[in-house]
Amino acid sequence: MLEPANTAAAPRGKLHAIVAEFDDVTAVTEAAKRVRDAGYTQFDVYSPFPIHGIERAMGVRSTRLPWIVLACGLSGTAGALLLQWWTNAVDYPFKISGKPLFGIPAAIPITFELTVLFSAFAAFLGMFALNRLPRHHHPIFEHPRFKRATDDGFFLAIEAADTRFDANRTRELLQSLSSHPIVACDEPADDGATPRWVRAGLVSVAVVALIPFALALASRFQDSSKPPFHIVGDMDWQTRYRAQAANPHYADGRAMRPDVAGTVAFGELATDQVLATGKTGADWTTKIPLTVDAALLQRGRARYGIYCAPCHGIAGYGDGLVAARASELQEPTWVPPASLHDAVVRGRAAGQLFDTILNGVRTMPAYGRQIPRDDAWAIVAYVRALQRSQNATTEDVPPAARAAMGL
Repeated sequence: MLEPANTAAAPRGKLHAIVAEFDDVTAVTEAAKRVRDAGYTQFDVYSPFPIHGIERAMGVRSTRLPWIVLACGLSGTAGALLLQWWTNAVDYPFKISGKPLFGIPAAIPITFELTVLFSAFAAFLGMFALNRLPRHHHPIFEHPRFKRATDDGFFLAIEAADTRFDANRTRELLQSLSSHPIVACDEPADDGATPRWVRAGLVSVAVVALIPFALALASRFQDSSKPPFHIVGDMDWQTRYRAQAANPHYADGRAMRPDVAGTVAFGELATDQVLATGKTGADWTTKIPLTVDAALLQRGRARYGIYCAPCHGIAGYGDGLVAARASELQEPTWVPPASLHDAVVRGRAAGQLFDTILNGVRTMPAYGRQIPRDDAWAIVAYVRALQRSQNATTEDVPPAARAAMGL
Protein backbone atom coordinates (compact mmCIF):
# COMPACT_ATOMS: atom_id res chain seq x y z
CA MET A 1 0.00 0.00 0.00
CA LEU A 2 1.07 3.55 -0.63
CA GLU A 3 1.80 5.76 2.33
CA PRO A 4 -0.22 9.01 1.98
CA ALA A 5 1.73 12.23 2.26
CA ASN A 6 -0.84 14.00 4.41
CA THR A 7 -2.52 12.01 7.17
CA ALA A 8 -4.42 14.98 8.59
CA ALA A 9 -8.20 15.18 8.44
CA ALA A 10 -8.05 17.78 5.65
CA PRO A 11 -9.80 16.63 2.43
CA ARG A 12 -7.55 15.24 -0.26
CA GLY A 13 -7.77 15.74 -4.03
CA LYS A 14 -6.71 13.48 -6.87
CA LEU A 15 -3.34 11.80 -6.93
CA HIS A 16 -0.53 14.05 -8.22
CA ALA A 17 2.58 11.87 -8.05
CA ILE A 18 4.26 8.92 -6.37
CA VAL A 19 7.54 9.86 -4.68
CA ALA A 20 10.55 7.76 -3.73
CA GLU A 21 13.42 8.83 -1.47
CA PHE A 22 17.10 7.94 -1.99
CA ASP A 23 20.21 8.24 0.12
CA ASP A 24 22.81 9.53 -2.34
CA VAL A 25 23.49 10.88 -5.83
CA THR A 26 24.39 7.51 -7.33
CA ALA A 27 21.16 5.88 -6.19
CA VAL A 28 18.89 8.65 -7.49
CA THR A 29 20.78 8.82 -10.80
CA GLU A 30 20.47 5.07 -11.38
CA ALA A 31 16.81 5.27 -10.42
CA ALA A 32 16.28 8.02 -13.00
CA LYS A 33 17.83 5.85 -15.70
CA ARG A 34 15.57 2.91 -14.75
CA VAL A 35 12.47 5.10 -14.78
CA ARG A 36 13.51 6.56 -18.15
CA ASP A 37 14.09 3.09 -19.60
CA ALA A 38 10.67 2.03 -18.33
CA GLY A 39 9.13 4.63 -20.66
CA TYR A 40 8.14 7.32 -18.17
CA THR A 41 8.51 10.95 -19.32
CA GLN A 42 6.59 12.96 -16.70
CA PHE A 43 8.93 12.64 -13.72
CA ASP A 44 11.42 14.84 -11.89
CA VAL A 45 14.42 14.53 -9.59
CA TYR A 46 14.94 16.76 -6.53
CA SER A 47 18.34 17.17 -4.82
CA PRO A 48 20.13 19.68 -2.57
CA PHE A 49 22.52 20.58 -5.40
CA PRO A 50 22.76 20.24 -9.20
CA ILE A 51 23.67 16.72 -10.33
CA HIS A 52 26.00 16.60 -13.31
CA GLY A 53 24.52 14.51 -16.13
CA ILE A 54 21.09 14.08 -14.51
CA GLU A 55 19.37 15.47 -17.61
CA ARG A 56 20.82 12.62 -19.71
CA ALA A 57 19.86 10.08 -17.09
CA MET A 58 16.29 11.42 -17.19
CA GLY A 59 16.19 11.66 -20.99
CA VAL A 60 15.36 15.36 -20.86
CA ARG A 61 15.27 16.87 -24.31
CA SER A 62 16.36 20.38 -25.22
CA THR A 63 13.74 22.95 -24.35
CA ARG A 64 12.14 25.50 -26.63
CA LEU A 65 13.73 28.32 -24.64
CA PRO A 66 16.68 28.89 -27.06
CA TRP A 67 14.23 29.29 -29.95
CA ILE A 68 12.16 31.73 -27.90
CA VAL A 69 15.29 33.75 -27.09
CA LEU A 70 16.32 33.71 -30.77
CA ALA A 71 12.89 34.87 -31.94
CA CYS A 72 12.75 37.70 -29.40
CA GLY A 73 16.34 38.72 -30.14
CA LEU A 74 15.57 38.97 -33.87
CA SER A 75 12.40 40.92 -33.01
CA GLY A 76 14.54 43.37 -31.03
CA THR A 77 16.94 43.71 -33.97
CA ALA A 78 14.16 44.31 -36.49
CA GLY A 79 12.26 46.63 -34.15
CA ALA A 80 15.33 48.77 -33.44
CA LEU A 81 16.22 49.13 -37.13
CA LEU A 82 12.62 49.89 -38.08
CA LEU A 83 12.21 52.46 -35.28
CA GLN A 84 15.44 54.29 -36.16
CA TRP A 85 14.61 54.26 -39.88
CA TRP A 86 11.11 55.59 -39.28
CA THR A 87 12.12 58.33 -36.82
CA ASN A 88 15.20 59.53 -38.77
CA ALA A 89 14.13 59.05 -42.38
CA VAL A 90 10.32 59.31 -42.34
CA ASP A 91 8.80 61.02 -39.31
CA TYR A 92 11.50 63.62 -38.54
CA PRO A 93 14.28 63.49 -41.15
CA PHE A 94 17.58 65.22 -40.46
CA LYS A 95 18.82 66.80 -43.69
CA ILE A 96 22.45 67.73 -43.10
CA SER A 97 24.80 68.49 -46.00
CA GLY A 98 23.61 65.61 -48.14
CA LYS A 99 24.24 62.96 -45.51
CA PRO A 100 22.05 59.82 -45.73
CA LEU A 101 18.92 59.94 -43.62
CA PHE A 102 19.53 56.40 -42.35
CA GLY A 103 22.70 54.35 -42.13
CA ILE A 104 23.33 50.89 -40.72
CA PRO A 105 26.66 51.73 -38.96
CA ALA A 106 25.09 54.55 -36.95
CA ALA A 107 22.14 52.32 -36.00
CA ILE A 108 24.26 49.43 -34.70
CA PRO A 109 24.58 50.53 -31.00
CA ILE A 110 20.83 50.86 -30.39
CA THR A 111 20.15 47.72 -32.43
CA PHE A 112 22.64 45.75 -30.35
CA GLU A 113 21.19 47.02 -27.07
CA LEU A 114 17.60 46.17 -28.00
CA THR A 115 18.63 42.74 -29.27
CA VAL A 116 20.31 41.97 -25.94
CA LEU A 117 17.41 43.46 -23.95
CA PHE A 118 14.72 41.45 -25.76
CA SER A 119 16.82 38.27 -25.52
CA ALA A 120 17.34 38.75 -21.78
CA PHE A 121 13.62 39.31 -21.17
CA ALA A 122 12.80 36.24 -23.28
CA ALA A 123 15.25 34.06 -21.33
CA PHE A 124 14.01 35.28 -17.94
CA LEU A 125 10.26 35.29 -18.60
CA GLY A 126 10.40 32.22 -20.88
CA MET A 127 12.03 30.18 -18.12
CA PHE A 128 9.23 31.12 -15.75
CA ALA A 129 6.53 30.36 -18.31
CA LEU A 130 7.94 26.98 -19.39
CA ASN A 131 8.40 25.93 -15.75
CA ARG A 132 4.89 27.16 -14.93
CA LEU A 133 6.21 29.50 -12.29
CA PRO A 134 5.53 31.08 -9.93
CA ARG A 135 3.41 28.59 -7.94
CA HIS A 136 2.49 29.45 -4.39
CA HIS A 137 2.21 25.75 -3.53
CA HIS A 138 3.21 22.37 -4.99
CA PRO A 139 1.74 18.99 -4.00
CA ILE A 140 5.18 17.46 -3.42
CA PHE A 141 5.63 19.86 -0.50
CA GLU A 142 3.19 17.60 1.38
CA HIS A 143 5.82 14.84 1.49
CA PRO A 144 6.72 14.51 5.20
CA ARG A 145 10.48 14.33 4.50
CA PHE A 146 10.72 16.60 1.44
CA LYS A 147 12.41 19.36 3.46
CA ARG A 148 15.52 17.20 3.35
CA ALA A 149 15.77 18.04 -0.38
CA THR A 150 17.46 21.25 0.75
CA ASP A 151 19.97 19.40 2.93
CA ASP A 152 20.83 15.75 2.30
CA GLY A 153 17.75 14.14 0.76
CA PHE A 154 17.26 12.96 -2.84
CA PHE A 155 13.78 12.38 -4.29
CA LEU A 156 12.26 11.11 -7.53
CA ALA A 157 8.61 11.79 -8.31
CA ILE A 158 6.60 10.20 -11.14
CA GLU A 159 3.51 12.28 -11.95
CA ALA A 160 0.10 10.72 -12.38
CA ALA A 161 -0.28 12.67 -15.63
CA ASP A 162 2.29 10.39 -17.33
CA THR A 163 0.74 8.25 -20.07
CA ARG A 164 2.36 5.07 -18.69
CA PHE A 165 1.33 5.79 -15.12
CA ASP A 166 -0.35 3.01 -13.20
CA ALA A 167 -0.49 3.35 -9.43
CA ASN A 168 0.42 -0.25 -8.63
CA ARG A 169 3.10 -0.79 -11.28
CA THR A 170 4.66 2.60 -10.61
CA ARG A 171 4.77 1.94 -6.84
CA GLU A 172 6.34 -1.46 -7.42
CA LEU A 173 9.00 0.05 -9.73
CA LEU A 174 9.95 2.77 -7.25
CA GLN A 175 9.89 0.40 -4.30
CA SER A 176 12.34 -1.85 -6.14
CA LEU A 177 14.70 1.08 -6.49
CA SER A 178 14.43 2.61 -3.00
CA SER A 179 14.72 1.28 0.53
CA HIS A 180 12.49 4.06 1.90
CA PRO A 181 8.69 4.03 2.01
CA ILE A 182 6.97 5.15 -1.18
CA VAL A 183 4.75 8.20 -0.61
CA ALA A 184 1.73 9.34 -2.64
CA CYS A 185 1.29 13.13 -2.93
CA ASP A 186 -2.21 14.39 -3.71
CA GLU A 187 -3.40 17.57 -5.34
CA PRO A 188 -5.03 20.03 -2.93
CA ALA A 189 -8.74 19.55 -2.49
CA ASP A 190 -9.47 23.08 -3.70
CA ASP A 191 -8.81 24.27 -7.26
CA GLY A 192 -5.40 25.66 -6.33
CA ALA A 193 -6.48 29.18 -7.16
CA THR A 194 -4.58 32.11 -5.73
CA PRO A 195 -6.15 33.24 -2.43
CA ARG A 196 -8.51 36.15 -2.74
CA TRP A 197 -6.48 38.38 -0.44
CA VAL A 198 -3.38 37.81 -2.57
CA ARG A 199 -5.23 38.75 -5.75
CA ALA A 200 -6.66 41.85 -4.08
CA GLY A 201 -3.19 42.85 -2.93
CA LEU A 202 -1.70 42.41 -6.40
CA VAL A 203 -4.46 44.49 -7.97
CA SER A 204 -3.91 47.22 -5.38
CA VAL A 205 -0.16 47.29 -6.02
CA ALA A 206 -0.77 47.47 -9.78
CA VAL A 207 -3.19 50.38 -9.38
CA VAL A 208 -0.81 52.29 -7.11
CA ALA A 209 2.08 51.68 -9.54
CA LEU A 210 0.03 53.26 -12.35
CA ILE A 211 -0.59 56.50 -10.45
CA PRO A 212 2.80 58.15 -11.30
CA PHE A 213 2.35 57.32 -14.99
CA ALA A 214 -1.19 58.70 -14.95
CA LEU A 215 -0.01 61.95 -13.33
CA ALA A 216 2.83 62.29 -15.84
CA LEU A 217 0.42 61.73 -18.74
CA ALA A 218 -2.05 64.25 -17.34
CA SER A 219 0.66 66.90 -16.92
CA ARG A 220 1.44 66.76 -20.65
CA PHE A 221 -2.01 68.15 -21.41
CA GLN A 222 -2.10 70.84 -18.70
CA ASP A 223 -0.45 74.22 -18.26
CA SER A 224 1.03 75.13 -14.90
CA SER A 225 3.03 78.04 -13.52
CA LYS A 226 4.70 75.80 -10.96
CA PRO A 227 8.16 74.36 -11.64
CA PRO A 228 8.39 70.61 -12.30
CA PHE A 229 8.78 68.34 -9.30
CA HIS A 230 12.25 66.85 -9.00
CA ILE A 231 12.68 63.62 -7.09
CA VAL A 232 16.44 64.14 -7.17
CA GLY A 233 17.25 67.76 -6.45
CA ASP A 234 20.58 67.79 -8.28
CA MET A 235 21.83 71.42 -8.17
CA ASP A 236 18.38 73.04 -8.06
CA TRP A 237 18.40 73.43 -4.31
CA GLN A 238 22.09 73.77 -3.61
CA THR A 239 23.30 76.03 -0.83
CA ARG A 240 23.91 79.43 -2.40
CA TYR A 241 23.32 83.15 -1.94
CA ARG A 242 20.91 85.01 -4.17
CA ALA A 243 21.65 88.40 -5.73
CA GLN A 244 21.32 91.33 -3.35
CA ALA A 245 21.24 88.94 -0.35
CA ALA A 246 23.30 89.35 2.81
CA ASN A 247 26.38 87.21 3.44
CA PRO A 248 28.00 87.43 6.87
CA HIS A 249 31.19 85.84 5.53
CA TYR A 250 32.40 89.18 4.16
CA ALA A 251 33.10 92.29 6.20
CA ASP A 252 30.66 94.42 4.22
CA GLY A 253 27.91 91.80 4.65
CA ARG A 254 27.14 91.58 0.92
CA ALA A 255 26.79 88.38 -1.10
CA MET A 256 27.47 90.20 -4.40
CA ARG A 257 31.12 91.13 -4.65
CA PRO A 258 32.25 94.31 -6.40
CA ASP A 259 34.35 94.00 -9.54
CA VAL A 260 38.09 93.95 -9.13
CA ALA A 261 39.63 97.28 -10.18
CA GLY A 262 40.46 97.26 -13.87
CA THR A 263 38.07 94.40 -14.73
CA VAL A 264 36.85 94.42 -18.33
CA ALA A 265 33.84 92.40 -19.49
CA PHE A 266 34.54 89.52 -21.83
CA GLY A 267 35.07 90.76 -25.38
CA GLU A 268 34.85 94.44 -24.42
CA LEU A 269 38.56 95.27 -24.33
CA ALA A 270 39.19 97.31 -27.49
CA THR A 271 42.33 99.44 -27.59
CA ASP A 272 42.19 99.86 -31.37
CA GLN A 273 38.81 101.10 -32.65
CA VAL A 274 39.50 100.16 -36.26
CA LEU A 275 40.64 96.66 -35.33
CA ALA A 276 37.60 96.13 -33.08
CA THR A 277 34.80 97.65 -35.21
CA GLY A 278 36.13 97.99 -38.76
CA LYS A 279 35.32 101.70 -38.73
CA THR A 280 37.30 104.91 -38.86
CA GLY A 281 34.96 107.29 -37.15
CA ALA A 282 31.59 106.78 -38.86
CA ASP A 283 33.01 105.29 -42.08
CA TRP A 284 34.10 101.75 -42.91
CA THR A 285 37.82 101.30 -43.15
CA THR A 286 39.14 100.32 -46.56
CA LYS A 287 42.37 98.84 -45.23
CA ILE A 288 43.00 95.71 -43.21
CA PRO A 289 44.49 96.82 -39.85
CA LEU A 290 46.86 93.83 -39.69
CA THR A 291 50.04 92.95 -41.53
CA VAL A 292 48.90 90.97 -44.57
CA ASP A 293 51.43 88.23 -45.19
CA ALA A 294 51.45 84.57 -46.17
CA ALA A 295 50.76 83.44 -42.60
CA LEU A 296 47.68 85.67 -42.30
CA LEU A 297 46.35 84.48 -45.68
CA GLN A 298 46.85 80.84 -44.72
CA ARG A 299 45.01 81.44 -41.46
CA GLY A 300 42.21 83.16 -43.34
CA ARG A 301 42.01 80.33 -45.85
CA ALA A 302 41.65 77.75 -43.07
CA ARG A 303 38.97 79.77 -41.22
CA TYR A 304 37.15 80.46 -44.50
CA GLY A 305 37.04 76.73 -45.23
CA ILE A 306 35.46 76.07 -41.83
CA TYR A 307 32.90 78.86 -41.54
CA CYS A 308 32.29 80.29 -45.02
CA ALA A 309 32.83 77.56 -47.62
CA PRO A 310 29.79 75.42 -46.57
CA CYS A 311 27.51 78.14 -47.98
CA HIS A 312 29.66 80.39 -50.19
CA GLY A 313 31.67 77.56 -51.74
CA ILE A 314 35.41 76.97 -51.98
CA ALA A 315 35.82 79.53 -54.76
CA GLY A 316 33.26 81.96 -53.29
CA TYR A 317 30.51 81.67 -55.92
CA GLY A 318 27.74 80.77 -53.45
CA ASP A 319 27.73 77.09 -54.45
CA GLY A 320 28.73 75.40 -51.18
CA LEU A 321 27.43 72.02 -50.01
CA VAL A 322 24.69 73.54 -47.86
CA ALA A 323 23.50 75.77 -50.71
CA ALA A 324 23.58 72.88 -53.18
CA ARG A 325 21.60 70.64 -50.84
CA ALA A 326 19.00 73.32 -50.14
CA SER A 327 18.63 73.96 -53.87
CA GLU A 328 18.24 70.24 -54.54
CA LEU A 329 15.53 69.93 -51.89
CA GLN A 330 13.86 73.16 -53.13
CA GLU A 331 13.54 74.52 -49.62
CA PRO A 332 10.90 77.28 -49.78
CA THR A 333 12.50 79.53 -47.14
CA TRP A 334 16.09 79.17 -48.36
CA VAL A 335 17.87 82.34 -49.50
CA PRO A 336 20.84 81.57 -51.77
CA PRO A 337 24.12 82.99 -50.44
CA ALA A 338 25.66 85.86 -52.36
CA SER A 339 28.62 85.32 -54.64
CA LEU A 340 31.71 86.97 -53.22
CA HIS A 341 32.66 87.95 -56.81
CA ASP A 342 29.52 89.96 -57.38
CA ALA A 343 30.33 93.60 -58.17
CA VAL A 344 28.35 94.81 -55.11
CA VAL A 345 30.28 92.55 -52.72
CA ARG A 346 33.62 93.40 -54.32
CA GLY A 347 32.85 97.08 -53.90
CA ARG A 348 32.28 96.82 -50.17
CA ALA A 349 34.94 98.16 -47.83
CA ALA A 350 37.09 95.76 -45.83
CA GLY A 351 35.55 97.05 -42.59
CA GLN A 352 32.03 96.22 -43.82
CA LEU A 353 33.07 92.66 -44.69
CA PHE A 354 34.59 92.38 -41.21
CA ASP A 355 31.34 93.60 -39.59
CA THR A 356 29.29 91.17 -41.69
CA ILE A 357 31.37 88.24 -40.47
CA LEU A 358 31.03 89.16 -36.80
CA ASN A 359 27.44 90.48 -36.73
CA GLY A 360 25.78 88.82 -39.73
CA VAL A 361 23.55 90.40 -42.37
CA ARG A 362 20.02 89.51 -43.48
CA THR A 363 19.79 85.68 -43.33
CA MET A 364 23.50 85.16 -42.70
CA PRO A 365 24.06 84.45 -38.98
CA ALA A 366 26.57 86.26 -36.80
CA TYR A 367 29.86 84.46 -36.16
CA GLY A 368 31.21 86.83 -33.53
CA ARG A 369 30.95 84.17 -30.83
CA GLN A 370 32.95 81.62 -32.83
CA ILE A 371 35.48 83.71 -34.73
CA PRO A 372 37.99 85.95 -32.91
CA ARG A 373 38.54 89.44 -34.35
CA ASP A 374 41.99 88.69 -35.72
CA ASP A 375 40.65 85.59 -37.47
CA ALA A 376 37.82 87.65 -38.95
CA TRP A 377 40.37 90.06 -40.43
CA ALA A 378 42.32 87.06 -41.75
CA ILE A 379 39.14 85.87 -43.51
CA VAL A 380 38.67 89.35 -45.00
CA ALA A 381 42.25 89.24 -46.31
CA TYR A 382 41.68 85.83 -47.87
CA VAL A 383 38.36 86.94 -49.41
CA ARG A 384 40.17 89.89 -51.01
CA ALA A 385 42.81 87.51 -52.39
CA LEU A 386 40.05 85.19 -53.62
CA GLN A 387 38.22 88.05 -55.33
CA ARG A 388 41.39 89.23 -57.00
CA SER A 389 42.27 85.70 -58.18
CA GLN A 390 38.90 85.37 -59.92
CA ASN A 391 38.89 88.90 -61.40
CA ALA A 392 42.55 89.45 -62.27
CA THR A 393 43.80 91.42 -65.29
CA THR A 394 47.14 91.36 -67.10
CA GLU A 395 48.22 94.40 -65.07
CA ASP A 396 48.03 92.23 -61.93
CA VAL A 397 50.75 89.95 -63.33
CA PRO A 398 54.30 91.03 -62.30
CA PRO A 399 56.24 92.74 -65.16
CA ALA A 400 58.90 90.02 -65.28
CA ALA A 401 56.24 87.33 -65.64
CA ARG A 402 54.46 89.32 -68.36
CA ALA A 403 57.71 89.72 -70.24
CA ALA A 404 58.41 86.00 -70.02
CA MET A 405 54.97 85.26 -71.45
CA GLY A 406 55.35 87.91 -74.18
CA LEU A 407 52.52 90.09 -72.83
